[in-house]
Amino acid sequence: MNISQTNTVAELAVENPATTRVFEKYGIDYCCGGNRTLVEACHLADVDYDQLVNSINEAAGKDANEKGDSDWRRESLKAMMAHIIDTHHVFTRTELARLNELLAKVCDRHGAKHPELAELQVRFHDLRQDLIPHMLKEEQVLFPYIDQLEQALTGNAELPVPFFGTVRNPVNMMEREHDAVGALLREIRTLTSDFTPPQDACISYQTLYGALSDFEADLHQHIHLENNILFPRAVAFEKSFASASSEDRPDSQSCGGHSSGGHPSGGCFGA
Repeated sequence: MNISQTNTVAELAVENPATTRVFEKYGIDYCCGGNRTLVEACHLADVDYDQLVNSINEAAGKDANEKGDSDWRRESLKAMMAHIIDTHHVFTRTELARLNELLAKVCDRHGAKHPELAELQVRFHDLRQDLIPHMLKEEQVLFPYIDQLEQALTGNAELPVPFFGTVRNPVNMMEREHDAVGALLREIRTLTSDFTPPQDACISYQTLYGALSDFEADLHQHIHLENNILFPRAVAFEKSFASASSEDRPDSQSCGGHSSGGHPSGGCFGA
């Protein structure tokens, strides 16, 4: 890969998905903090720049010789959203339920000796409270609109005027909620000493920390796909549709028009 010090972490993650595994290894935030340059990210994570670049090139070279990951820059938005729901949303819901039970069990058995488990339980509860409605808003409001937007841009359907004005409004909200989730994940990592179980940890304790680590990695990938690929593409699609509409149908309403369908103009996604 052609890598420069001014490349952002997100740019590299989008260009070659194999780099996300390298970023996970070195503790570099490529989802919520993807706008940082590689140099800035190395400084924050206390990682040697040259070592990181070598690891990225090695991973990219290996990925080129294998099947590799899907290039979501070129897949349809419909396919990408289906992947996010079927892969990441399903995993998140399943693991939230499993981890909640496992954490309660570990707290009950080890909480007296390890008081940090009580704080971990609070932070995990906060994470659940954020993620469950967040995914519903995506599945019930934002993703259906993006699907309609893509169909309208290809001429296969009319685009209804959304109650939230423009796609940028719900995208901004989802990104803010992603930031909150990212902050909670960092707190959980700190409370668990980078998911390192104590020496007296039982099998359930060890399983909990391993599962939390896997959960974090999946959420990073999940948020990366949305923040760095899906959302920017959706915003660009809406701009293209608005531009085409103004040229071909000058009397039609733009995507930022008045609310319809009885919804309040701001709604839960208002500016």
